[in-house]
Amino acid sequence: MNTNSKKIVVIGGGAAGIFAAINTLRLNKNASCTVYESTSRLLTKVLISGGGRCNITHNCYDSQLFAKNYPRGHKQLLSAFSKFQAKDTLNWFHKEGVETSAEKDGRIFPKSNKSKTISETLLSAADRAGVVIKKNLKVQEINKVSGKFILTLKDSTEVIADKILIATGSNPKGYEFCQRLGHKIIPPVPSLFTFKIQDDFIKDLAGQSSEDVTVELNFPPNIDKKTYRQKGPLLITHWGISGPAVLKLSAFAAIALFNSNYKAQVKINWLGERKYNSIFNQLIEFREKNKDKKITVPPDLNISKRLWSRFVQSFDLLTWQHLTKKNINQIVQQLCQQKLTVCGKGIFKEEFVTCGGVDLEEVNFKKMESKIVSNLFFAGEVLNIDGITGGFNFQNAWTTSWIASQHMAE
Repeated sequence: MNTNSKKIVVIGGGAAGIFAAINTLRLNKNASCTVYESTSRLLTKVLISGGGRCNITHNCYDSQLFAKNYPRGHKQLLSAFSKFQAKDTLNWFHKEGVETSAEKDGRIFPKSNKSKTISETLLSAADRAGVVIKKNLKVQEINKVSGKFILTLKDSTEVIADKILIATGSNPKGYEFCQRLGHKIIPPVPSLFTFKIQDDFIKDLAGQSSEDVTVELNFPPNIDKKTYRQKGPLLITHWGISGPAVLKLSAFAAIALFNSNYKAQVKINWLGERKYNSIFNQLIEFREKNKDKKITVPPDLNISKRLWSRFVQSFDLLTWQHLTKKNINQIVQQLCQQKLTVCGKGIFKEEFVTCGGVDLEEVNFKKMESKIVSNLFFAGEVLNIDGITGGFNFQNAWTTSWIASQHMAE
């Protein structure tokens, strides 16, 4: 245990800031640590994420596989996960008395299914560790003079600190602090969102879903020459499309989508990775065996009857025997290469994520310390790191703040 009586300040009362403060004081009981939160609420994202259940992390303990879920920051987090990964997060919360459970898709929640379990656990641990938390107190300015940080608060009082951690998430004020201290900020843009679609195809289909869909995004060459592709469940909504496949796509293509003003063409294979010939032959075979069945009776394609009915609605036919090979070709083209136009972005209420932030090249990930200003640390979403949905963004917060705490305590 360290006995160095350093004065440490954490800016930001979210998951990363509170977690860092707790672990810093557990390592160095002689240090003091104050968390400044500019609003009246602590751990806001913890409370609202996962529909109020708090998706703590993801059920994957292979660091290489885990790191692939970060469109930005995967390389840096790969080394960071060797120090603190999902299993370490679970061990930490289990020691605090939190029971967890993993769902089929890998998301991990508290067994209580209440985010309050996590927020109360963190605040209780902070209190026991001696963390001082000050809400509704905005830091206005940070300067470094003679090796010390001088923080000017909203009420014009000054606070002197030996070390500071900036854990302000996507708050513009946090980026401003980092810039004034000499850091480059990658311009922040939204990540993790749904797609708005204007097309008669989805009209009256809200609530229909497919479990195994491949979705591709293409842009004009002057925006991005790359084709973005994701696979997974897709949900049709009142205003467009959502679901894990779309959310992943929005994260990996976040910058291209922003640069295109959220206008793009999306191509959907409703049958995952199945190829044209395979589907065509299946429909021909189904027709031969089910000639007298209504055309609205779908073959075994793992899509809903309502969705199938939309694919065949343009054919004014009663039974399968009336479908020509040309008709079947048209249906298969829609099933595996349907093109829809993205006309804007929607929202994803369970997770609010931004890509952009502090340039990762200017951060020492062994310590989460600035390469430009000594004793300046970063954690969480203030960094140019973002993950897909499923607990990955919280794991970034736990990992980076835990590493920072180990060195803030020195």
